[in-house]
Amino acid sequence: MSINKEACRCPWVDLSKPDYVEYHDKEWGVPVFDDRIIFEFLTLEAAQAGLSWYTVLKKREAYRLAYKNFDPEKVARFNEAQIQKLMQNPGIIRNRLKIESSINNARKFLEVREKYGNFSNYIWRFVDNKPKLNKIKKLTDYPATSKESDALSKDLKQRGFKFLGSTVCYAHMQATGMVNDHSMDCFRRNEIIEKYKLLQF
Repeated sequence: MSINKEACRCPWVDLSKPDYVEYHDKEWGVPVFDDRIIFEFLTLEAAQAGLSWYTVLKKREAYRLAYKNFDPEKVARFNEAQIQKLMQNPGIIRNRLKIESSINNARKFLEVREKYGNFSNYIWRFVDNKPKLNKIKKLTDYPATSKESDALSKDLKQRGFKFLGSTVCYAHMQATGMVNDHSMDCFRRNEIIEKYKLLQF
């Protein structure tokens, strides 16, 4: 990938990592309404707990293979034999609690989808079905949580989801465009605003 190093990006982006830049430029902060992709991000972000996002990002393709392209119906059927297989897979994070929680979360994901028609309908309610816009100018401006992520985490926990605390939920909201946390001078901020017909501050 050819990187335009002249473009202004969010302060967390490491220009020495082309795959990280590509993730920022193409995915981060783009509103996601596809249940499979939402499930992918929820699973990866739960796996990230205690680690850096870049660590997980580098393992994403291995996760896609191991987790049947993040089809929640297939993951929900994983049994002990498949857990053992995942524990032997060097391409993913081999933490048994996280692996077990991902299968549990797939089952809970299907329960929510059954109730709301799709998971997207459920999760976007926490931001009133419209991305929130923050005024981010420097790295220290980024919040770790919000009242919306607190509410989402609390609700998910009550439904039986695991490894989805408020910090993880906020990271999910940032990644899937429920929150537009691109910095004020980042070229992607206005691109996303314009594409999704959002109102600027």
